[in-house]
Amino acid sequence: MKTFATALLALAVLPAGAADISTAPKSDRQVSDIVAQISAQRIAQRIDTLVQFSTRHTLSETQSDTRGIGAVRRWIQRELQACSDANGGYLRVEMDTFIEPAGRRIPTQTTLVNVVATLPGVSASSHNRMLVVSGHYDSRNSDVLDPLGASPGANDDASGVAAMMELACVMAAYKFDATLVFMAVAGEEQGLLGAVHWARTARNKDFRIEAMVTNDIIGSPRGDAGQYDPKQVRLFADGLSPFLRMVLQAQGNRSATGPDDTASDNTRAQLQQLVLAGGSEDLPTHQLGRHLKTIGEQYVKGFNVNLIQRPDRYLRGGDHLPFLERGFAAVRMTEPFENFNHQHQNVRTENGVKLGDLPEFVDPAYIADVARINAAGLATLALAPAPVQDVRLEAIELDNSSTLRWLANKEASVSGYRVVWRETGASQWQHARDVGLVDRATIQGVSKDNVVFGVQALGERGFGSLVSYPLPFTQALPTPAPAR
Repeated sequence: MKTFATALLALAVLPAGAADISTAPKSDRQVSDIVAQISAQRIAQRIDTLVQFSTRHTLSETQSDTRGIGAVRRWIQRELQACSDANGGYLRVEMDTFIEPAGRRIPTQTTLVNVVATLPGVSASSHNRMLVVSGHYDSRNSDVLDPLGASPGANDDASGVAAMMELACVMAAYKFDATLVFMAVAGEEQGLLGAVHWARTARNKDFRIEAMVTNDIIGSPRGDAGQYDPKQVRLFADGLSPFLRMVLQAQGNRSATGPDDTASDNTRAQLQQLVLAGGSEDLPTHQLGRHLKTIGEQYVKGFNVNLIQRPDRYLRGGDHLPFLERGFAAVRMTEPFENFNHQHQNVRTENGVKLGDLPEFVDPAYIADVARINAAGLATLALAPAPVQDVRLEAIELDNSSTLRWLANKEASVSGYRVVWRETGASQWQHARDVGLVDRATIQGVSKDNVVFGVQALGERGFGSLVSYPLPFTQALPTPAPAR
């Protein structure tokens, strides 16, 4: 492999007067078709079916075909398999079964099952890149240990599971370069158990997870104080806080579950380099959040993806957290306001107020829009190249321009590279220049002291990879040997 010290780099020099281009690609027909096919009616039907199982509590019965967690997971498997069969059988549906030992919210050792549908990528160079989307199919009522009482869970989280299933069934009809993984995970209410198991497996097997999105409580645009905004979703995206916990855990004692409970030493070292280089707001999770906001708002007109730089809400947690803690880029989608009368409640009426997580309190049209945001973001990433590796910002001499360099991607489909930048106080990329098929570029008249830079790889259809943040490069270029 070539190195910066020995390579003769292809250089693009962009003058100060060069015009910026849009940081979002032109709309694509395939992505637009996928977004348009998302059906609020099918989402509503699946939510109604999930609620009809009465309870989806992790500890509920498994033998019945009409009630309890066992019946639910078998129904999800059948539905996803039917979608696969209707679209050529490319969607691989599997039951990921594991034994969860007794713990704080699991009184006895219990068998849990994640339902996983995988759509393999078709590109030889990208099929091992994985994009994961999930919802959790278990539910609870006021008592987290009650496996018998009704716990309809229409919003938490039949909404997320129905959206995930709709994504899987629509996207199964299409081909993507990277692999898409659709998961209905178990045991979220008992401590993110299904997500922990799958994320741990992914880390142990060195899965190349480029992005993970969980949809949890995406059912209603209406809050408990009457707030209403059907054109907004919250996107929680923060890679720094979990990274800091990762470092502290690595420095102290390992948890009782073993050394695979955190990211690898190599992953921690890579993230630490980014943080020390000023990239605390530019870790892979931040780049994923920016991508989903930019692309989602492009394909779902008039919709606002409210990007929040926190891992999750206070006092709450979701299935993206086990992925974050293992060094993967992971985010959470959640409705703009929450009505706690309709979460984790026994179904009842008190003082004229109806309590409980019932279908009448969810809005399928709103869920469909959130699913469309997911679809656009995931599809464009699955059709884009991998993120650029070893991006560097030259800090060799005093200069009011900025030069970046990187290792060229291995994909033959890469059509060029894009340099993006923003002011240090801005949350989104503000400027972009396409620099061609080069691995070094100078942006004239833009000082590296004043802005934050990043680099994307571009595919043949114009889709950009997740942005890569540059580390400083302080070694001068080698002096060419004199001619003989």
